[in-house]
Amino acid sequence: MFRTALRTVLAHKARLLMTVLAVMLGVAFVSGTLVFTDTLGNAFQNQSAKSYKDVAVGVTSYDNRDSGEADAGKASYGVSQETVGKIEGLDGVASVTGRVNGFAGVADPDGKLIGNGWVNTGSNFAPDKDGKDAPYTFTEGSGPTKDGEIALDKATAAKGKYTVGEPVRVATNGPVKEYTLTGVFTTDDGQVNAGGSLVLFDTAVAQKLYLEPGYYSDLTITAAAGASDSRILDQVKPLLPENAEAQTGARLASDQAAQIKKGLESLNQTLLAFAAIALFVGVFLISNTFTMLVAQRTRELALLRAVGASRRQVKRSVLAEAAVVGAIASTIGFVLGVGLAVALRSLMGLTGAKVPAGALVISPTAVGAAFGVGVLITLLAAWLPARRAAKIPPVAAMNSVHGVATTKSLVVRNSIGGALALLGSAGIVAGAAAGSDGRMLIGAGAFLTMVGIIVLIPLLSRPVIALVRPLMHRVFGVSGKLAGLNAVRNPRRTGATASALAIGLTLVTGLTVLGVTIGQAVDKSTTDNIKADYMVRMAGAGDLDKSAVTALEKAPGVSAVSPQQAASLEIKGDFHYASAVTPGDIEKVITVASVSGSMDTLAQGGIAVAEDTAKSNGWKVGDTVPVTFSDKKKGELKVGATYKGNEFLSPVLMSTELADAHEAKPFIPEVWVKMDGGASAANEQALVDSLGKNPAITVMDHQDIRNEFGGMINTLLNIMYGLLAMALVIAILGVVNTLAMSVFERQQEIGMLRAIGLDRRKVKRMIRLEAIVISLFGAVIGVGLGSFVAWAIGETIKDQIPGYALVIPWDRIGLFLVLAGVVGVLAALWPARSAAKLNMLTAIKTE
Repeated sequence: MFRTALRTVLAHKARLLMTVLAVMLGVAFVSGTLVFTDTLGNAFQNQSAKSYKDVAVGVTSYDNRDSGEADAGKASYGVSQETVGKIEGLDGVASVTGRVNGFAGVADPDGKLIGNGWVNTGSNFAPDKDGKDAPYTFTEGSGPTKDGEIALDKATAAKGKYTVGEPVRVATNGPVKEYTLTGVFTTDDGQVNAGGSLVLFDTAVAQKLYLEPGYYSDLTITAAAGASDSRILDQVKPLLPENAEAQTGARLASDQAAQIKKGLESLNQTLLAFAAIALFVGVFLISNTFTMLVAQRTRELALLRAVGASRRQVKRSVLAEAAVVGAIASTIGFVLGVGLAVALRSLMGLTGAKVPAGALVISPTAVGAAFGVGVLITLLAAWLPARRAAKIPPVAAMNSVHGVATTKSLVVRNSIGGALALLGSAGIVAGAAAGSDGRMLIGAGAFLTMVGIIVLIPLLSRPVIALVRPLMHRVFGVSGKLAGLNAVRNPRRTGATASALAIGLTLVTGLTVLGVTIGQAVDKSTTDNIKADYMVRMAGAGDLDKSAVTALEKAPGVSAVSPQQAASLEIKGDFHYASAVTPGDIEKVITVASVSGSMDTLAQGGIAVAEDTAKSNGWKVGDTVPVTFSDKKKGELKVGATYKGNEFLSPVLMSTELADAHEAKPFIPEVWVKMDGGASAANEQALVDSLGKNPAITVMDHQDIRNEFGGMINTLLNIMYGLLAMALVIAILGVVNTLAMSVFERQQEIGMLRAIGLDRRKVKRMIRLEAIVISLFGAVIGVGLGSFVAWAIGETIKDQIPGYALVIPWDRIGLFLVLAGVVGVLAALWPARSAAKLNMLTAIKTE
């Protein structure tokens, strides 16, 4: 029987090609994902181990300004030079290197920022007695030794076309300044290798820019020969301030490796989820293929039964065919997956992200997963057809193979499908009613509903397609009528083909409805709440210096300026986030809907409180509340106004003057600006000029602001569309497969139609229309279910998104339906051409 299975596979190579392609694509995605993440993780872990190779102990300090632990008159964080001196004197310590880090953006020759802001960093050059700083290897010049000098990493220098001795404009969170480039270096720094930039300053300059003179944010301690890292760690810990912690270099390398692994796991899981979707879609194609092969081999299988083959042997024969096909597809898919992993790694390099050098890692897990998944999915999909094949009675050998279309009762199947669909729908509705706690219930309900609808699709196909059949007849004549009849001739086959498209369109539609709805809510919120013409921000979400606010206030044409300065208050033991704003100007740049009292009281040292916060704390206008400021000083503040809260303001508002009295260094993430004449190119340029053409400061108009808040949603949607495209490709293969098999089975019928006058053009049209009908049927099911699930998920998040209201993007849904029709046309090209080329006399003689 195994030899019979092999011969059958070889005899039906063309028919099994689509199954091979479906499994191959899914396996390629799985194996490519595993090989890519294993390779990437191994490379970064090796780099991490290398960077900590000579580190005995590492010390890291953290900023305690936000926690209110900083003492007045002292550095908010960092390790002092005095402490460094004590550590240098410890037994077994060879050297101590202090680092200071912060934001530093380099301008290119056109004044634009090099890099994206998130990984534009500045640090200090800390040479040893030989004048070298171990992490940095200079390829040109040397490190900075005084104020006004910097060194750049090689990639940044190349992007800016800078050479040693040239002036370079560098921005920190203060005014932009020009420095002389003294050297260019290479480094194993992870952020630089990820495409960021690194600027090295003289140590004293870096301390003044980022911390305070004589303080370091991090320390690297090396050990003398024979010294124990753990013993040095035990000696270092008692010397450190409360806002600093120490770990051995081995522990730091291990922690960093764990962080890298954790970061890659989310990418791994996301890609594998989409691979699972693609393979799930492929199940329908595989099952369809084997069902049709079994139907076409009814006489052959019946003869095997007649000559003594048992049901178990027939079943094993079909499953053996599936195993062979799965093994072949898995082998090809695994090879493609390895190629995909190599391509992804190269692509990261082309996009500017530097991946550390390292060998390609092909783990046993990747190999086992690829072949296990490929073969198992194929066997599972072929199990039902194999079971049906085993039930073929020997007497069936007397019947015609192609003559009879199956019309077996679907009562049991439809009952099960209806029950699953109703149970799943109830779960979705219940999850939507439960709010944020109902998302798991919605997920389970969506899965059950999808399975139920897939089971019911053969039943649904007849009435749904019957609705459009009269229109097809009127518009396309006999070709349209025949296409409609053919589409429902074998409801199981039509259902399996439409199911693949339905799954893909359910996911695409659900994501689109949610994305568009959230995007419009964000857009409306931006439009309704922002009166300012511009928002000014630091690159990488850093904080602006107070001098930037002063510069904006002096810019020509400015009518109102208010920072959104972060602050906090402790009231009766509870911390409350506050925004320090400019009294009088805040209402001109942000919509502040006053409920009671007057916002003018901000200028008099009072506070304004969001309506919900006031109610929950029992405050009303005129109340005086005891507060503890971030510098631990206590006082009493009067509630002067309440207002309707919005996402652009904190629950408590105070004046910048009041906040500055208790903040050693104000944290200003953004500034809002209103200008005479509104937004214009001239006004924007005036703001840019007032800020000294700082490349690290972004001036954003209303459209930029909308893109800032809503652009991420569109980017995420585009990524999802790209990943789901593979599932849709497999669905297209399913349509091609179904039509090809249908044409093969109906050779005699098509020959007869040709003989009685249906020309080749009309035969092609008939096949194309059949494909379009099946594709649109699946698309309509997917669009309906996707919209239903999106509504339910929206109900669980609407309380967290102000102005949320479900939006059905009819234009995009219309596009999806058009694309589904195009899919049908493309899928029908080869089958339609094959049908039109049939020799009518040969076809009529075919049994």
